[in-house]
Amino acid sequence: MAVGADQWPDMHSVKGFRLGTTKAGVRYPGRRDLVIMNWNQGSSVAGVFTLNKLCAAPVVLAKKNLGNSPEYFVTNTGNANAGTGQQGMKNAQAVTGALAEMVGLPADKILPFSTGVIGEPLPVDKICAGLPTALESLSGDNWLHAAEGIQTTDTRPKGSSCQFEVDGRTYTVTGISKGSGMIKPNMATMLAYIATDVNIDQSLLQSMLLDIANLSFNRITVDGDTSTNDSFMLVATGAAGNEQLTGVDIELFKQLKVAVTGVAKELAQAIVRDGEGATKFVTVKVEEAETVADALEVAYTVAHSPLVKTALFACDPNWGRILAAVGRAEIDSLEIEKINIWLNDVALIETGQPATTYTEEAGQQVMDGEEITIRIQLGSGVVTEEIWTTDLSHEYVRINAEYRS
Repeated sequence: MAVGADQWPDMHSVKGFRLGTTKAGVRYPGRRDLVIMNWNQGSSVAGVFTLNKLCAAPVVLAKKNLGNSPEYFVTNTGNANAGTGQQGMKNAQAVTGALAEMVGLPADKILPFSTGVIGEPLPVDKICAGLPTALESLSGDNWLHAAEGIQTTDTRPKGSSCQFEVDGRTYTVTGISKGSGMIKPNMATMLAYIATDVNIDQSLLQSMLLDIANLSFNRITVDGDTSTNDSFMLVATGAAGNEQLTGVDIELFKQLKVAVTGVAKELAQAIVRDGEGATKFVTVKVEEAETVADALEVAYTVAHSPLVKTALFACDPNWGRILAAVGRAEIDSLEIEKINIWLNDVALIETGQPATTYTEEAGQQVMDGEEITIRIQLGSGVVTEEIWTTDLSHEYVRINAEYRS
């Protein structure tokens, strides 16, 4: 399945879930920039949000309203409504209040989301003026337009969808995401929305979502910056008609978790593949760690190293930069004589020393590729973890230098 590629993947409609969009002119002339999502009453809704302590007003309000059995999401792009103080909260409430009045619901049934430039006042009038058109376009087949409507510096929409069968009944999982820069989710400028027609208890859905976030959106980094607005939402409409799931030992729950995890991973990796200025998709895999925390500390230390990232961009097999990054990871169980490192299948370090089989030509061949795996073996335990990242290019600097111009 192609995700985040030039060809949009086949997206299955989710029974009981609808999406509508419009061009409200928030920041980008002529682009879809306002998205409304709605689902059947009685659906279960779960969410995971950024841990940035200065999170945006819409995140604060969405977290507050999540426990009120919400029925709508409203997302604007082009403006993050972050760093906007009390007025930012009033503006977020003005948008949810306007939508609530239009659909005849209390305002606390609406969850707002914003993405874009930090520190600028939200253009409430433009957003509210666009709400009726977005409502009129609500449809179960609107996934592509919705994916386009949540983009900022993204170069393409990102979507993923699958179906699976249990006991003769077919179930659907479909989702979209946005993100290209300011990407190091910690939850959870990324947003992700996934919907399924499975009937599942809300508390069980929330618990499942936390696990899935840690296997997908919490395993990606483009530039190491955690946004003020990161949100990952999961809606289960129950429209498939199964008996409500309340336990983890049921086959349908197991299959649902596999399906949602797969969609979430594809959406997360699509964000990395579309990283600002990225020319490489890089997997950093750490094996034989003592703990998950140790594995991720090593992986992120390598992935966030500007020297490693620029070497990747330059296609330079300067493996000393990788070794140095591993060595400065803040873990107690690191012993140099146990370390093995590979670029794809090319051995760089064996038991802490340069691999006798390594040649510059073999390293260069790996670095010239668009997809690279840096595999690091610590020799101190049995834990394996991997994350996905990019290189750091001239284009990344240009995009972010010109972001507000």
